[in-house]
Amino acid sequence: MVFELTRPPVDLELIVPAFNEERRLPSTLRVTIDYLAARPWSSAVVVVDNDSADGTHDVVRRFADSPVRVHMIGCSDHGKGAAVRRGIATSSARYVGFADADSATPIETLDRVMALLDQGHRVVIASRRAPGARYEVEQSALRRCGGWMFRRLARLTVPDVADTQCGFKVFDGPLVREVLPDCRIDGFAFDVEILASVVRRGHRVTEVPVAWSDVPESTFSARRDGLRSMADLIRLSLSR
Repeated sequence: MVFELTRPPVDLELIVPAFNEERRLPSTLRVTIDYLAARPWSSAVVVVDNDSADGTHDVVRRFADSPVRVHMIGCSDHGKGAAVRRGIATSSARYVGFADADSATPIETLDRVMALLDQGHRVVIASRRAPGARYEVEQSALRRCGGWMFRRLARLTVPDVADTQCGFKVFDGPLVREVLPDCRIDGFAFDVEILASVVRRGHRVTEVPVAWSDVPESTFSARRDGLRSMADLIRLSLSR
């Protein structure tokens, strides 16, 4: 594990935002590192500790001798969006993406994502709504209802993106760092804001189908985060 804010450039840097993820993070890091170590591109994993109060810090320390470099940086501003922006802003990678700490999206999705990026696509995201996608483990009825409402509001801002909230997205590095100053949302609607900023610059978002699994113990709270996210989406749609 490397505690450096300034990191050497690589082909791909994968950001993992983490808030109290000591239980789910170990398996995610092991699977991710094993996968990346077998790929031809240079890569690194960046865990952004979003002011965790558990042993997240100690978990990352165990990967100090990993064949793929694992960096850890902090983010005192609360919220997944704040953590992801912190990782992007400090990256110099050719491609930079982020993935959730729960491994809901198979890391093997990167095979297709990287191929598309190398072909010239600037933004490639995992999608549970693209043709060929499927749910390995379905969400609860409450989460499905909330997701339906979120999608309806998100399409007011990015109408051509079917699934803005699958937590697995990879960007052309210079492009996403260019749009970052336009982004302010710290909560779970931050994805929509970044995608909208990219689309406004004339770039297309490419969606790839995934076999996605709902994972228990999500840090998302429908009561705490749901209303805030909806309000952020409404503000985004009004600012278009």
